[in-house]
Amino acid sequence: MGSLTPGTRLKSAVCTTEIMVITAPPEDIEITCGGEPMGQGADANGPSVHQDRAEGSVIGKRYTNEDGSLEVLCVKAGEGSLWTGGAAMKIKDATKLPKTD
Repeated sequence: MGSLTPGTRLKSAVCTTEIMVITAPPEDIEITCGGEPMGQGADANGPSVHQDRAEGSVIGKRYTNEDGSLEVLCVKAGEGSLWTGGAAMKIKDATKLPKTD
């Protein structure tokens, strides 16, 4: 895929998943969905979702890689799961706000 910049939108080649990049590391990085690379002009008419990469993606959730250098927002849900660097991306926990009494 190459270098990603905040605001870049990517589409899955195997399902309806679409994401928007929130933060990205300066080095080249590839994001896959359902086992296939995502792209800006990809259409979901390619191969089918790989069975071991079919946990799905949830609209409105932020996903991050293991070291937290990459964060994306799912803008359209699909059946493929997001991976980068050989590891599944995890849903980012919501920030806890302090209690107000």
